[in-house]
Amino acid sequence: MPEIVLTAARFGFLVLLWIFVFTVVGVIRRDLFAGSRTGRLVAAPRGITGTAAAGGARPAKVKKGRAAHTLVVTAGSLAGTKITLGEAPITIGRAEDSTLVITDDYASARHARLVPRDGQWMVEDLGSTNGTYLDRTKVSGPTPVPLGVPIRIGRTSLELRP
Repeated sequence: MPEIVLTAARFGFLVLLWIFVFTVVGVIRRDLFAGSRTGRLVAAPRGITGTAAAGGARPAKVKKGRAAHTLVVTAGSLAGTKITLGEAPITIGRAEDSTLVITDDYASARHARLVPRDGQWMVEDLGSTNGTYLDRTKVSGPTPVPLGVPIRIGRTSLELRP
């Protein structure tokens, strides 16, 4: 094999190796920085005061027909945190621009979203690595969230409350 071909192959392999290294470092850096600025609750937009009714099956302790007014963090690093629900979607994840920023190793930067639709709140997984669970069922598409049923994202649990 001519020496020029061998040298070009070595150089090409070296370039591909460095592209791979820079790609891996970029992904790790993005993931670390998304997780390092967390642990705080980002305020909802001003002027959002409406509520949305929750639908679907309800646990026995919650009366049917009651509307969800609050999202409560029941477990995790932000346990006890409450968000007043309005008409705006609630984004959940480690990203700084999320409505609810959680510090959970098992949460993605943009993990899930709660959206009011047709008088009820729907939870959607946004392509997270570890999944979003409604009670013990993995969310695969937009799913109605009943009052009092836990939404689990890693070690963090959330509930809609009246």
